[in-house]
Amino acid sequence: MFTPSLALNNLRTFAIIIVLAGHSSIAYLGSSPASPFRFDDPPFRWRGIPIVDNDRWLGFDIFCAHQDTYLIALLFFLSGLFVWPSLARKGARIFLFDRVVRVGLPFALTVGLLMPIAHYPIYRVTAVDPGLAAYWQHWLALPFWPSGPPWFLWVLLVFDLGAAALYRFSRRSGDALGHVVGKLSARPTAFVTVLVATSALAYVPLALVFTPWTWFHVGPFAFQLCRPLLYAVYFLAGLGVGAYGIERGLLAPTGWLARHWMAAAAAATAAFALWLGFAGLAMSSGGPSLPVRLLEALSLVLCCAAGGLFMLAMFVRFANRRLRVFDALNDNAYGIYLVHYLFTVWLQFILLGLAVIAVIKAAIVFCGTLVLSWGLVAAMRQASHAIGLIGPARRSAPAPSLPSPASRKGYIDLLSRALRVRRGPQTNRGAL
Repeated sequence: MFTPSLALNNLRTFAIIIVLAGHSSIAYLGSSPASPFRFDDPPFRWRGIPIVDNDRWLGFDIFCAHQDTYLIALLFFLSGLFVWPSLARKGARIFLFDRVVRVGLPFALTVGLLMPIAHYPIYRVTAVDPGLAAYWQHWLALPFWPSGPPWFLWVLLVFDLGAAALYRFSRRSGDALGHVVGKLSARPTAFVTVLVATSALAYVPLALVFTPWTWFHVGPFAFQLCRPLLYAVYFLAGLGVGAYGIERGLLAPTGWLARHWMAAAAAATAAFALWLGFAGLAMSSGGPSLPVRLLEALSLVLCCAAGGLFMLAMFVRFANRRLRVFDALNDNAYGIYLVHYLFTVWLQFILLGLAVIAVIKAAIVFCGTLVLSWGLVAAMRQASHAIGLIGPARRSAPAPSLPSPASRKGYIDLLSRALRVRRGPQTNRGAL
């Protein structure tokens, strides 16, 4: 029997692949500046565009902008889906221990060990002294510790801590949230209205105060100042859907979302076109007016909801089963997310002098990042101490076991009968 968990697992893997594709193409944006950002110059714009290549394509701007509008919120939604059932099964203490091991420790190791290596090419392209000692001095002189894409993990861990506290001190509140979300999920108009309205309250005021380029950064902890409450809304929405039960309501294989996937596709396309128009209007004017900024923020809220619901609809409707293309990737996807930035930045740096079009460069970076990350994670999973951090244990055939004494006696009797049968024809043949 097919269950939504198969679709959600496939969707999580697909979302991580899209993250790789976005990071692989960000060096080739048509809107990038003429020269790369200097490593020491505030506000350190290289955090968003680490490598700037001379070969560009405007199509990558549209692709990356589209993923930016909904993908991270969708990942927080997916992360929240299994939180409440996991809390009910394990309890708050064991759940928190598991999340620290599964989320907190990989964040610390990735940011502490891999990110300094991953960021060296960013320093190298504008450095006067490209030596490693000079780089380390510049790295330590930064007012923060660059975390790269794993910033997502520490925010997720904070949300998990909040969910555990809710379960520990007010379990009825979580159950009530699941009941409310479950009732809403049976009514598409009500569910979408509440999701968009709540998201607007969480996002629009912060978007008017901060620009999308403004980041909070203390040590290795970073996030966009305009989006933490938006992500919290989607995490709580996922928590509520999971508490109600993923087999029914919003994610039911025969629910309204799966049945109306074409309407979801149309809504996602229209919302993204609307956001593109207002975003272009805001960028074309030197200082956009308050109404333009308000319309841009509201259209992003619509785009976020429509894009996420469309992706859920597509996978619940068409990927609610095991797919060969994802089978080999599902167990490695999380590890690939953790290590991919190292290969992405270095490959973009290596290809700076290659005289080919931007699409080919992006394809090389994407394929190289996927293959190298996959290979590294597969090798790491051979080590027993790393299995719990980056993925489940490798599947292998069960080891043969010795039969019980009673079973051995049965095997001996069966073997004796077989030998007697075999011995009979030999005796007859000899008598002839």
